[in-house]
Amino acid sequence: QVQLVESGGGLVQAGGSLRLSCAASGSIGSISTMGWFRQAPDKERELVATITSGGTTNYGDSVKGRFTISRDNAKNTVYLQMDSLKPEDTAVYYCRYGMFFRYYWGQGTQVTVSS
Repeated sequence: QVQLVESGGGLVQAGGSLRLSCAASGSIGSISTMGWFRQAPDKERELVATITSGGTTNYGDSVKGRFTISRDNAKNTVYLQMDSLKPEDTAVYYCRYGMFFRYYWGQGTQVTVSS
């Protein structure tokens, strides 16, 4: 099993920034993909960004150029730097850890962007 602990959500004004963190523990492997997904009320969960243990990144179209994902493999931690936030970024953000096609999810952290 893998446990994920997220932090960094909150309330911010439009145009502001937030940084999310997610630390993984438990049955951690050397090859994995970590990432962030989000779900707004009455919407499906969508990709925000993912990063492999080798550093390859992938971003959802709506956040490209504004969000940056990074990870510290030594700490098994993934970060999401969110800049130029918009009200439509308001959602619960979930961390996901993937290894050998098994996926683990965090509890989620609320991000609210006021206009």
